[in-house]
Amino acid sequence: MDMAENLWYMGLALEEADKAYKKNEVPIGAIVVSQSQGILAKTFNLKESTYDPCGHAELLALAKAGLSQSNWRLTDCNIYVTLEPCPMCLSAMVQARIDTLVFGAYDLKGGALSLGYNLHNNPKLNHHFKIMGGVKHYACSNVLSTFFREKRSGFKQKY
Repeated sequence: MDMAENLWYMGLALEEADKAYKKNEVPIGAIVVSQSQGILAKTFNLKESTYDPCGHAELLALAKAGLSQSNWRLTDCNIYVTLEPCPMCLSAMVQARIDTLVFGAYDLKGGALSLGYNLHNNPKLNHHFKIMGGVKHYACSNVLSTFFREKRSGFKQKY
């Protein structure tokens, strides 16, 4: 994985997180990139506005990428997400057969990897993939911290 490329795509995921922020959604963005075809999907969290517990940015990005390819197998794809995925999202990445996960901020309370759910390399599962965490960690964690600090203080967005 080329670090300059990872930084660039994480920047795009942060742009998606900003869209979520402006819609009063938890600011998490995700990008799915095919190594042969480029960007297949750009999405952000939609849990709050859709009342959907599965409205995570990662799940939406995987679904959109699969539709764009008419194939649920995303074997040549990398996914970039601004926050460490939860167990549900990490499981979906196994199912989608992604090649690599790159994430920004670690989530010590809800992130699958931080909680010890290493599904990406579980020998009992039939697919494994690479992971790189902490890419643009400060920027990714800062947008989340700001969002929740404003929520706790009763800040009213002007968007």
